[in-house]
Amino acid sequence: MACIDAELLSRLPLADVEKIVFYKRDELTTDLICCDVRVAGEVWTFHEALTGWELLIDHLHRLPGFEPAGLASIAQPPFEVSEAVAFWR
Repeated sequence: MACIDAELLSRLPLADVEKIVFYKRDELTTDLICCDVRVAGEVWTFHEALTGWELLIDHLHRLPGFEPAGLASIAQPPFEVSEAVAFWR
């Protein structure tokens, strides 16, 4: 997947989103923020370096009960394993 766009987001209907987990991956000199979105039993994996990451986050913010603090909470401390469930139905 090269980018996140409206066509891709249409394949992630909010009514079918089951779980969203944010985590970071140690890339040696930096951390990469990642997001797994489970939709209808299938897991889609995204990361902040993808073009359109902001579109994904805006899309997910429309879910009732979405917890955006999960995204911020995983950033610190750097280079340590961290995971947060931002949504679960």
